[in-house]
Amino acid sequence: MRHKTSESEVEVVDDSVDLDAPLISRQRRLDSVLEELPQKERELLRMFFLEERDKADLCKRFDVGEDYLRVLLHRAKSRFRSMYNKRISAVKLTSEDM
Repeated sequence: MRHKTSESEVEVVDDSVDLDAPLISRQRRLDSVLEELPQKERELLRMFFLEERDKADLCKRFDVGEDYLRVLLHRAKSRFRSMYNKRISAVKLTSEDM
């Protein structure tokens, strides 16, 4: 061994810090906002962003042309963004009240 580790060099794990908590909290907010969307918009966003389906598949699935698919995506993203921002604002207001 080129380098021997001494006891003083061993990194101590701090179990009091939960690094996953903020990510889990954000994921839950994203999921809850997605569930509040109308079914068509929810499916469209999931298929496009999470499943990474190509636009040709989405056009077939939703029986629309590519130009109108762009409109549907824009509307769905706008509604999602608005609902998510309201949710974040509500969380911030609640945490400030504490």
